[in-house]
Amino acid sequence: MEWALLRLTVSHSSGLCVLGQGGTARAKGRVLWSTVTRQRWSPGCTVLHAGPTRPESTVLRRTKTLLAWSSGKDSAFALWALGQRPDLEVVGLLTTLNSSVGRVSMHGVQELVLDAQAEACGLPLKKVWLPDPCSDEVYRAAMAEAMDEARSSGVEAMAFGDLFLPDVRSYREEQLAPTGIRPLFPLWGRATTMLAHEMIDAGLCAIVTCVDTDQLDAGFVGRSFDSQFLEDLPASVDPCGENGEFHTVALAGPMFRDRLPVQVGEVVDRQRFVFADVALLSTQGLTRLT
Repeated sequence: MEWALLRLTVSHSSGLCVLGQGGTARAKGRVLWSTVTRQRWSPGCTVLHAGPTRPESTVLRRTKTLLAWSSGKDSAFALWALGQRPDLEVVGLLTTLNSSVGRVSMHGVQELVLDAQAEACGLPLKKVWLPDPCSDEVYRAAMAEAMDEARSSGVEAMAFGDLFLPDVRSYREEQLAPTGIRPLFPLWGRATTMLAHEMIDAGLCAIVTCVDTDQLDAGFVGRSFDSQFLEDLPASVDPCGENGEFHTVALAGPMFRDRLPVQVGEVVDRQRFVFADVALLSTQGLTRLT
């Protein structure tokens, strides 16, 4: 192991040993790795400190990552999971919206609520507007344009909150293959019963905004995603709604700086799908994102 000799100067005010100007020492092309012990010395003295070095190549480089943000609990918890990884840096959120109604596709979440989520996460939000109805060809073209823009801004990976559906994962991977952007699935393969309870235990708060009445009773729409909700679900329904049984909007949790103040309003029946409108109680201080 190589060692570097570092000259340190003791502060007159604190008497603590601190790095000299520049704060970095090099020896034979290597960067000083060990930290200086905060040992008290006499003010004004000079200390020589020897410490082991570590190759520059082993300094961790964080991968710039964009997160597909559905506005629901899974993408919110995926954000929290990504934040636990020191090799990744989440640089933004990307959401598809229905241009006809100004809401998040399938979840039915208002654009203003989406903006408030991004602000609470402290991340920039990229909106991809889609027509209604939207063909696969139009969807692919819109996403390809968004990925080109992301790649040009330095994004190297795209993360998704998908849990276990292999066809969905294959579709994501196929879309990203030509772009050079790496797909990430931080929650993939987790047992959904345990995962749902882990979300709740971590402080994630969400409201059910959409129910597929072919799979779940309409009475579940507008309810909080909590332990009682999970207990009341039929055995045939996935606890995380991964089969599309229900969708949510995330309002609070470890991924948010503040809780979103909302109220549940009108319930709208769109034949098979039933939606509960969730609106912000106040938009004061909210920056409208484009």
